[in-house]
Amino acid sequence: MNTAAPVIAMNQPTNWTRFYSPQSIAIVGATDDTRRFGGRLMRQVSKFGYAGRILPVNPRLTELNGLKCYPSVSALPESPDHVGVVIAPDRVIDVLRECHAIGVQCATVFTAGYAETGTEQGRKLQEELLRFTRETGLRVMGPNCNGPVNFIDRFSFSAGYAVSSLSEPSGNVGLVSQSGGLGQTNVMWRAIKAGVHMSYQASCGNEADLTVVDFARFMLEGDQTDVVMMALEAIRDGKSFMDLAQYAAEREKPLIVLKFGITDAGKQAAASHTGAITGSDEVFSAVCKQYGVIRVTDCNELYEQAIVLRQKKCKLPKGRRAASMSLSGGNVVQMADVGTHLGLSWHNYTSTTDGRLGELIPGYGKVSNPTDMTSLATGQPEIYRKAMEIISEDDNVDVMIPVFTFAPRADLEHAAKLSRDAAKPLVLLVTGGCHDDPSLTVDSLVAMGASAYRNTVDTLRYVRTAIGYREFLEARQKQDKPLRPQGIDQASVGKTLAVVGNRTLTEREAKQLLAQYGLPVPKELLATTADEAAAHARGINGPVALKIESEDIAHKTEAGAICLNVSGEAAVRQAYDEVLAAAKRYKADAKIAGVLVQEMVPRGTEMMLGIVRDPVFGPLVAVGFGGIYVEVMRDITFRVPPVDAPTAREMLGELRSYKILEGVRGMAPADIEALVDCIVRLSWLAHDHGDAIRELDVNPLTVLAKGAKVVDALLVSGRDS
Repeated sequence: MNTAAPVIAMNQPTNWTRFYSPQSIAIVGATDDTRRFGGRLMRQVSKFGYAGRILPVNPRLTELNGLKCYPSVSALPESPDHVGVVIAPDRVIDVLRECHAIGVQCATVFTAGYAETGTEQGRKLQEELLRFTRETGLRVMGPNCNGPVNFIDRFSFSAGYAVSSLSEPSGNVGLVSQSGGLGQTNVMWRAIKAGVHMSYQASCGNEADLTVVDFARFMLEGDQTDVVMMALEAIRDGKSFMDLAQYAAEREKPLIVLKFGITDAGKQAAASHTGAITGSDEVFSAVCKQYGVIRVTDCNELYEQAIVLRQKKCKLPKGRRAASMSLSGGNVVQMADVGTHLGLSWHNYTSTTDGRLGELIPGYGKVSNPTDMTSLATGQPEIYRKAMEIISEDDNVDVMIPVFTFAPRADLEHAAKLSRDAAKPLVLLVTGGCHDDPSLTVDSLVAMGASAYRNTVDTLRYVRTAIGYREFLEARQKQDKPLRPQGIDQASVGKTLAVVGNRTLTEREAKQLLAQYGLPVPKELLATTADEAAAHARGINGPVALKIESEDIAHKTEAGAICLNVSGEAAVRQAYDEVLAAAKRYKADAKIAGVLVQEMVPRGTEMMLGIVRDPVFGPLVAVGFGGIYVEVMRDITFRVPPVDAPTAREMLGELRSYKILEGVRGMAPADIEALVDCIVRLSWLAHDHGDAIRELDVNPLTVLAKGAKVVDALLVSGRDS
């Protein structure tokens, strides 16, 4: 796979009807040799059920599979809706020029030999292909791809073996992948065999023109697809991906993503702590969380998660209150344990439900949740079925998860119908099978439209994710657009950043910018002599810290060029000399502006706030615990700016050490609202000027019992060239 980012430019809208539902197609490079791609493609198109006109193109043949074969695209009797190209890479552009000349709007270039080769020739061929599409408006899938599949209209423009054996009906789940083999085999083929029926599939290859985002958006736009799965090696355009995620949320259609190509692009060494700990995978996870994208870690999780999510929002659990029942007491206990661990709650049934169950099972008394039906329904399937219906209708139940070990076909089919048709979500857990018809499997139940699984932990995890998605949608509807706080001087900061150019600002310069966004900074003055340092300390009137000021020394602690809690003029003069000497020992040629004399901030909880410019997603705001622990503990979270106060609190709640802020072992609680205000303000700095800030590290931000102070800051300015 090529991971080089394509040139981003405007292009013509894609005629998706011609692309996915063409009335006529041409195959350039068609052959009767099924050992070759062009031959398998010809066979596959017909075998899958395509009902339109097929126009083979091969100058060496006059007839192919009973169809007239044409010597070139120019010789075709009509302008086909979609052209497939299977020829040598150096001939592709000439063929596409012929296509454009006769009015073709869509093409799929299956041919390999482009940027994925890693060669200069391959890169140039792909750049030429991209330029051609931008100049002409002809939309191209590929190159180096397996092509598209339309299960609804039975059009498969793919030669993959995984497609050739599929005859199952269409469904409402779409798939987009960059890899052909992984997408079509590991996900699509296995999903369909697991009962998850598909609407559309796209294997995009190198994405010289049409991208995974283009295909996913097409699927989200239509009424035929309710869930889109994406298997991605890389995100080439972060903004487009975030726009896609927002559109999916607007449509209330889940986007499930497997990203298996974890790059090092965001993990390069950086001057700030923030830059050193960021990474594309961490950032990608944060973006997914912020935009409601469901991230999974393996191919099977894509379609297994889709099983419960394909039911649309109306069938998503409205809350975390679960109910379960089983003929096995052990299953009941495991459901309770695992569900509770995942955040589900097992409420008591209402008195109405207790009464109905009492009528169904006279003399049994109050029934607990989860419900052990061992002594009640063994050998009496009608009781189990009826109890399942009664419990699923309970007002204290948001999702019902009945457990089946071995059951008759009638029971399982009844449960599948209830899962498919009931107003409330009902997810089946079948740990065994069908004892009177082994051909009826969990896959069969899924194919019937039911939400059904085999394993307890997986079942409850997928249910919990569905609940989380519903919570995201509801929170999104209530969320207002972030408001810019008062006391921000956006214009002055912009002018300053425009002047400083590409360099590392001193701590004092960085703090001055932060102060213009309303972040609280301590009193501090720059001294160039020991006497001047003593005078500044007198003015501050309290213990001070002395720090070297040099754009060449990013980390003063590592250099030993810092003295803390200094009192008295003689001590200040001595500290001044020591700081200078330490700086010169650390870096003899460092440019030294002087020594910063700063008021000593009282002890508090040290936090780290930062801005990083991710190579894919752009500026992000980072929050974590500060001091030396930020790199050791890696307890940090990211968001795309700007963020509001609720989001800032959510970020803090994600930190594993959050309890420290609430006060532990006699420590006073930190002023969390002051910290939240700092996060919000810094996020607006990232939003307004992130393109001119490579990295910003506020470390530590000391959060006090009342208020907060920026103790140290490092800012690396500069725009991308």
